[in-house]
Amino acid sequence: MTEQQQASQDVVMTRIGQAIMLLHGGDREEARNRFGALWAEIGESDDVLHRCTLAHYMADTQDDPADALVWNLRAFSAAQALTGEGMARHRDALAVRAFFPSLHLSLAADYVKLRRPDAARIHLDRARAASGVLADDGMDDGYGGGVRAAIGRLERRLLEL
Repeated sequence: MTEQQQASQDVVMTRIGQAIMLLHGGDREEARNRFGALWAEIGESDDVLHRCTLAHYMADTQDDPADALVWNLRAFSAAQALTGEGMARHRDALAVRAFFPSLHLSLAADYVKLRRPDAARIHLDRARAASGVLADDGMDDGYGGGVRAAIGRLERRLLEL
């Protein structure tokens, strides 16, 4: 990758990060608008990490659980592009691999909201299985602990359905 391409990649991740800050600050509408503009720019590119990240956070800006599911499925589809042999060779493979527990967790949560407990259980089981990568890769930080705690909370919620 050239320096110019790397700089372009950094700008995209900065813009995604700015929209995430808006989202976490409570401005879902502006975050959704910015994510939408970014998606129009990179949505179908081969930039898997950015597509996955962008779609995953775009899902969090949706008011309708069905729309959130669509965006989380886009994120999951982007991440799946790096499975198998392609994952081992790709520069963003580790980052995308660390996304899988959260992606499955988000899909499970979407299915719970849509009252589809069987589909939710499948993705919750996959989130739990995939969460091993968080500790294996030395990523047992706030992110990993937060994902594992969320898996536990959603599991308890599913028992109530």
